[in-house]
Amino acid sequence: MKKTDATAPAGPPRDTDELWSSTLAAETPFLLARARALVVKGSNQVLRELGLNVRTFSLLWLTTEDYSPTQRQLSDFLDLDPSQIVALIDSLESQGLVERRLNPADRRMRQIVATTRGRKLLTKARAAVDESTARTLGALSADQQDQLRELLLAVNQATPYYE
Repeated sequence: MKKTDATAPAGPPRDTDELWSSTLAAETPFLLARARALVVKGSNQVLRELGLNVRTFSLLWLTTEDYSPTQRQLSDFLDLDPSQIVALIDSLESQGLVERRLNPADRRMRQIVATTRGRKLLTKARAAVDESTARTLGALSADQQDQLRELLLAVNQATPYYE
């Protein structure tokens, strides 16, 4: 495989700049993983000030909508081990941001619901993440950002869950 024409990211020179001419630098899995890492890193930086991270932010967001998800649904949707979900919920619950409620349809299950405090914090967190994402994706036009979102949505909707 030949080397790519990719160039190093913007900013001051780094000792890794030459690696952008490697064949890996043009591979979709690498580029997706690196883009994800950039978004997560930027988001975690702004969320840390609010006592959150990308995982707790995502979980909190899902609990503010009208779904009242169960722990199992959160685990499946966020692609996290159930034990990780329990730890995330415990963290949010200890901050007074969510609460566990019995599921009226099946009392063996718990639904996770955001508190008023959690809803208010989510509003601030969403604004902070939106700003961080805008910085990360700033090299793309609005149309390109929309296209990227549509492509990622298509991949996620067409790909089955892996066990």
